[in-house]
Amino acid sequence: MLSSLVVAFVAVLHLYILVLEMFLWDKPMGRKAFGLSPDRAVLTKVMAANQGLYNGFLAAGLLWSLLAPQALARPLQFFFLGCVLVAGLFGAATASRKILYIQALPALVGLGLVWMG
Repeated sequence: MLSSLVVAFVAVLHLYILVLEMFLWDKPMGRKAFGLSPDRAVLTKVMAANQGLYNGFLAAGLLWSLLAPQALARPLQFFFLGCVLVAGLFGAATASRKILYIQALPALVGLGLVWMG
């Protein structure tokens, strides 16, 4: 049960990131979230929308895992949480250390809970 709540949290978090990156990147909320100047936001808007789409795919996979039959749910959760963890580690190493706590840590907690469950 707790593992499902964490999986749902990570999915909702990635839907939020999708909205920030695809629709709010060059708006005040998006610029604040990512520490962007207005000029930088305009220059990187298309790239950010692409990143947002990928975050949406992660969210979709996690939501699918919550609706899937039990035999399929756990492997899906391992796969998609693993993808989130790798993305979070890469982002923390290359873009911003805060990604480690915002993205990678919740995925790692979710993986641990799914493994124990």
